[in-house]
Amino acid sequence: MDVNATCLDKDEAINTLVSLMAKQGNLNDQDVYKQGIYAREELSTTGIGEGIAIPHAQSEAVNAPGLATMVVKDGVDYQSLDNQPAKLFFMIAVPKTGGNEHLQILAMLSQMLMDTDFKDSLINAQSVEEFMDLTNQKEAAQKAKAEEKEEAKKEFTGTYRLLAVTACPTGIAHTYMAAEALEEKAKQMGITIKVETDGSSGTKNAPTAKEIEECEAIIVAADKNVEMARFDGKPVIQVKVADGINKAEELINEALSGNAPIYHTDHASTTVESESDESVGRQIYKHLMNGVSHMLPFVIGGGILIALAFLFDDYTIDPSNFGKNTPLAAFFKTTGDTAFGFMLPILAGYISMSISDHPGVAVGFVGGALASQGNSGFLGALVAGFAAGYLMKGLRKLFDYLPDTFEGLKPVLLYPFFGLLLIHLLLLLILRLQMHLIQWVVQVKLF
Repeated sequence: MDVNATCLDKDEAINTLVSLMAKQGNLNDQDVYKQGIYAREELSTTGIGEGIAIPHAQSEAVNAPGLATMVVKDGVDYQSLDNQPAKLFFMIAVPKTGGNEHLQILAMLSQMLMDTDFKDSLINAQSVEEFMDLTNQKEAAQKAKAEEKEEAKKEFTGTYRLLAVTACPTGIAHTYMAAEALEEKAKQMGITIKVETDGSSGTKNAPTAKEIEECEAIIVAADKNVEMARFDGKPVIQVKVADGINKAEELINEALSGNAPIYHTDHASTTVESESDESVGRQIYKHLMNGVSHMLPFVIGGGILIALAFLFDDYTIDPSNFGKNTPLAAFFKTTGDTAFGFMLPILAGYISMSISDHPGVAVGFVGGALASQGNSGFLGALVAGFAAGYLMKGLRKLFDYLPDTFEGLKPVLLYPFFGLLLIHLLLLLILRLQMHLIQWVVQVKLF
C-alpha cells in the first residue's frame, strides 16, 4: 500500500501498482502480469469514474491472490469513463486457476466504494494504518449488510413494486455499483425493489415470472444486451448502466410515474430489440463488445496453450515444425490452434446475435468462418458479423409478411437457408469490391 503516491500518467500508475504487488511476493513474472493488466485495459478502461480505478488481471504470473492499493491525492489521468482524474487505486491479482475470486473482490469493492464518505476518507487517509482501519470497518459493515439483506429477502413475502437489471460489457464493477445505487435509493424512498445483476460470474437474483407479472415497472440499466422477452407487456425503462449509478432516484421516479413505455417483443426475441433511442456509435459498441466478450476465452486459453507448446518443444529437432516437434508440444499446439480457429467465427457469430438475436447466430458463425478461410482476418470477421446481423434483421422484417402458417418454418428453415446463402454472396461481393479498390489504388500510384 502507498497512501501518498506520486504518478504523472496511467503507465506510471500501473507500474507503481505492479511494483507494490511484487513486494508481497505474489508475482513470479512482473512483465507477464503487467501484460495481463494492459490486455484488460484494452477491453475497456478500469477507471470506473468518481476518482476510482480498479485494474485487475487473472494470470499465470500470479502465485497467490493479492491486492495492491495506492492513493494519488493530486489525481492521475487514467482515461476513466467520466474523464475525471483517478485518485484511489485498487489492483487485483488472481492466479490463472483462482476461479472467480477476483470477481467477488471486485463486486464487494464496487459496493463499498458507492459510499462517497468512505471513498473520500480513504483518499484523505494520512497513513497506511488509518487506511486499513477504515477498510476493515467498512468491509465488516458491508458483510453485515449483505447478510441482513439476504435474511430480509428470505423473510420477504410481499410483492416488489420495481424490478431492475444491471449489466456492463465486462460484467464487473459498474454492474454491481448500479445495483447497489438502485437498492439504496429505493430503500430510502420506501420502495420495494429486486435487482438482477448480469455479471461475469453469471446472472444473480433473477426475478421469477410471478414477480415480473406483479411488479409495477422495470428498469434495465445495461450497456449490453440482456434477456428482454420476459418483460413483454410491462412498463420498461432502458438506460445506460452509468445512469443506474448516477441517476437512481430519477430512474425510480420515472419508472413509477405511469409514463414508462410499454415494452413489446416479437415471438422470437430474447434481447433488446428497439434501439431507436441510442446513437449509432453506442449500438455498434454494444454489438462489438458482445462479440469480443465471447471471443476472449478462446483467445486467452488458446494463446496460453500455444505458448506452452513452444516452451516444451525443442527447436533444434526441426525449426520449420517448431511447436510440434515433441508429443507434449504437439498436444498443446493442436489444442491451442483449434481454439484459435474458433476465434473469428465466435466473434462474428455473437456480433450477429447481438444485432438480430438467435436467428443471426448460425449466419454470423458461417460468415466469420468464410472470412477466416479468405484470410481477411479480424477485420473480415467484424465485417461478416455486422453484415450477417443486419442481413438477418432485414430478413426477419421481410418474413413478417408471410402467413402465420410459415411461423414454425422460419427458425429451422427460412432463416438459416436464406441467411447462409445471402451472407456468402454478400461477402463475395465485398471481396470483389475490395480487389477492385486495390487495383485502382495500384493504378493511381503507377500513373
